Amino acid sequence: MLYIVPSPIGNLKDITFRAVEILKQVDLILAEDTRTTSHLLNYYEIRKPLSPYHQHNEHKVVQHLVDQLLAGKTMALVTDAGTPGISDPAFLLVRESIKAGVKVECLPGATAFVPALVNSGLPMNRFVFEGFLPLKKGRQTLLKEFAFEKRTMIFYESPMRLVKTLEDFIEYFGKDRQCCVSRELTKIFEENIRGTLQEVCGYFKPKTIKGEIVIIVRGNENKL
Repeated sequence: MLYIVPSPIGNLKDITFRAVEILKQVDLILAEDTRTTSHLLNYYEIRKPLSPYHQHNEHKVVQHLVDQLLAGKTMALVTDAGTPGISDPAFLLVRESIKAGVKVECLPGATAFVPALVNSGLPMNRFVFEGFLPLKKGRQTLLKEFAFEKRTMIFYESPMRLVKTLEDFIEYFGKDRQCCVSRELTKIFEENIRGTLQEVCGYFKPKTIKGEIVIIVRGNENKL
């Protein structure tokens, strides 16, 4: 049995009772970063073996893990924050487990883009999740396509690239397009900056930016 277990995106209390129970029951916990996951496990007094599972080793270890699952082991997969598979490793292990006939169950739980979308004040009845944009190859092509996207758009970005990405959005979407940048969601210094792309970019430009970031951009109203 393989459990996909969402972990808190900031506040350690943002985890379900069932998730804690599953983490206490499984034979092995697969973690994107064992040091980060150890903090969560220690907080809930969970004592279980940890094994690394991340984008740099997943192709090497996936068959061994599937073999262990077929032999009767139960495992839980967690990432540093949020739901595994959403811009984090999980797809390969889930796919190969299903192919092998292993039962896979994904628990509901924290995902950064959901609270960012809901508190953005932008239309949420229809949206598209893009995650991280490519740094170079294919970036301009995607931005040109998204300029005509009708639905609300959701992006993840790193602090060091936030301003550059907002500047790209201004170039392709126009400076007056409405957006919201959410930073450090669920943490003490949570910040949700709303306004036009130009206003929000101007707010962040002189600042030293830290934390996980979600960008919500309104769709192209001219095409609605």
